[in-house]
Amino acid sequence: MNEIKENIIENELKYDNTTILTYKIKYPQIISSRYKLGKDIFNRYNERIVQDLKQYIEGELYLQAKEVYEYNKKQGYPVMVFEVILETKITYNQDKILSLYQDQYTFTGGAHGSTVRTSQNWNLAVARQIGLYMLYSNPYFLLDILRKINLQIANEKENYFDDSCELVLETFNPNQYYITKEGINIFFEQYDIAPYSTGIPVFLV
Repeated sequence: MNEIKENIIENELKYDNTTILTYKIKYPQIISSRYKLGKDIFNRYNERIVQDLKQYIEGELYLQAKEVYEYNKKQGYPVMVFEVILETKITYNQDKILSLYQDQYTFTGGAHGSTVRTSQNWNLAVARQIGLYMLYSNPYFLLDILRKINLQIANEKENYFDDSCELVLETFNPNQYYITKEGINIFFEQYDIAPYSTGIPVFLV
């Protein structure tokens, strides 16, 4: 098992002596692993994610928060604080295989914020990520996955859109998966195949 540390970066951004944006970023760092190259590339990859996210938050998103603050102040509306939270969940960590997903929650107003999920599936021995196709010997594995997803949806129809079967075909992304001890988990983004109340749909295949 690889030794992994969770790093946390958080900050409050102010304008006119008022907090208008906060963020908290939790990201993984491999402290020790038998696969040094894989460890180094994994850490650089995740450091880049953090740097790109910080640049977006402190640049583009901060300017949006500033505009909203000025508008609300002129209209006599209460201050609305933008928020970004990045959470990381390690789902599998055995020898050379390391899998995780990250949920980025962003609030910029409205009834609720939105969450976007991404995943990483690493073979540290070769210092690269694993494509879904690498886990299957059957060339028709996608048909099998889609069939299993639609069978699970059929058992919980009330949680999905009426045309969810068509939406599964349209929105399926082979990069949206992570590994657990139970197997391969395929996920869809919010609103892809189900309403907000369902959350992020996940299917064990």
